[in-house]
Parts: sequence; structure tokens; C-alpha cells
Amino acid sequence: MNTPRIAASGLLFPEGPVALPDGDIAVCEIARGTVSRVAPDGRVTVIAETGGGPNGMALGPDGALYVCNNGGMRWPPVQPGSWLRPLHGTPADYKGGSIQRVDPQTGAVRTLYTHCGDVRLCGPNDLVFDRSGGFYFTDFGKSRERDRDIGCVYYAQPDGSRITEVVERILNPNGIGLSPDQQTLYVAETETARLWSFGIEAPGVLARRASPAPHGGQLVCGLGGYQRFDSLAVEASGNICVATLVTGQVTVISPQGELLRQVAMPDPQTTNLCFGGEDLSTAWITQSFSGTLLAMRWPAPGLALNF
Repeated sequence: MNTPRIAASGLLFPEGPVALPDGDIAVCEIARGTVSRVAPDGRVTVIAETGGGPNGMALGPDGALYVCNNGGMRWPPVQPGSWLRPLHGTPADYKGGSIQRVDPQTGAVRTLYTHCGDVRLCGPNDLVFDRSGGFYFTDFGKSRERDRDIGCVYYAQPDGSRITEVVERILNPNGIGLSPDQQTLYVAETETARLWSFGIEAPGVLARRASPAPHGGQLVCGLGGYQRFDSLAVEASGNICVATLVTGQVTVISPQGELLRQVAMPDPQTTNLCFGGEDLSTAWITQSFSGTLLAMRWPAPGLALNF
């Protein structure tokens, strides 16, 4: 495995990398409130201003970018050249989270969802599209001085017509992905560093298996020590690659729960990754404290996404 190279720098807490068809990489800059484009030469341009806190992102069936907007975070003053770390709590202008559609050509932003029924979206974090064109997304929730939200997972249609809750009472769900056969949904919990799986019976319908967990998921793997899970991507083999905070690694886990390896990165806030290139063997990895996007040759090809 080669050493990662810096593909872009000066990003304001990047997450949600997406490999675009033209070879560029789209990223969310959470602290900047933008969806941005990284060219092969490292040049960064703004695609759209979303406001709030654009977090996870994916290409939809119509070629648009779909964004999980967490509603915003609190930030210290930005010091050029220094690492950027979010502050505890919610910003004064926080009004809730949302799902947004971004036109990558015009930059037009449309808000699709702010609620599921009468339940407000608190902090949407990451999403994945299935073959039918719907998408699953996590709601991490928000933390305050003395309490925090219980998270959940939703399933929604990209035209804004329908949203349903599919997983309830799950702690700070973050990364989300699908197995190669589309029969399993994976969800990573941040603070517990646990990876859960849920069987899929039909689009947006999860199997109800016997489980001691209140949300009905099956535990795939949990890490020891103080480590935290962020977002994830799946290899073509079915192995799950989870960006791991504190230790600054990408943790690779088999579907059977075996910890296969941990790949060290330079930034402890290693938050997300996607696969790109013609053979899907280039990993694009966001380093949020340092504001960089890394690129490296990955030892196994990534799973081709549905869109």
C-alpha cells in the first residue's frame, strides 16, 4: 500500500467526498457551509452554498448531489494554517437539520426534507442510495451542554415525496452503506465504535430479527480502547472500511466481523472516504482537522455505487 498524498488543502472541515464522473471530487466543507469541487490539480471551487452544516453526500439517480445537512456546528475563529476543531454544542442560529438536493452544474439548492412526519430532523449525517433510487440516511442528532439526541435511520425518496423511519433508538449513527448484494445495511455508531448490520427485505423495509439491541441490529464489530467511528465505504469484496477518529485510521472489517487491518492516516480526525478512478482502487479520504483531502492507492477495489 502506498503513502497517501495531499490532493487538496485549505478545506474547512471537509467530509462527504464523492467521486464525480468527470474525475473531480466533490466534498462538503462543513465549517464553510458549502459543497465544493476539487480538480485533479488541487484547485478548489465552490459548487453551492448550502448554509448550515453540509456533512455527508452522494450522487443520486438524476445526477444531482444529495446532502445531509446537520444544521450547523459551533466553530472557533479560523486561523490560517491551523487545525480547525468544532466546539461543543449547537450554534445560536441552529434551526434543525435537512436533506438537500444540489445541482452540480448550476449550484441550485433545494431542501427536500426537514421533518419525518412531526419529528424534526436534528443532524442528518450520511446517506447511501439503493438500486431502486431511494436512499437511507443517518440522523446523528445534536449534543447540548447536558444532554444529547437519540439517533435514528430514515429511508426517503429523492423527489421529496416520502420519508420513513427505519431504525429507531440507535446511538449517534454516522456512516452508512450497503453490501454488494444490497441485502444488508451497515450503520456505524460514533461514540461506541460499533458497526451494526440490518437485513433488508425490500427497499426501505428492514428485517426484524431477534436481537438484544433495542434497534434490532446485529453487531458486526466493536473496537476496544478509545476510538470513535465516523463514515464508511464498502469494498467490492464486501469488506467495510470505516473512518476512525482519535486514532486517525481507516478500519477494515469483514462482513463476519473480523478486524482485518487498520490503515494509519496523518490526521486523528479521519472522517470519510470514497473510491474513485477507473478501477475504483483510489481511496479519497477526508482529514477534517487539517482541512485536507488525501488520495492513495487502495489494496482492493471499492464497490461501485448505484449512481
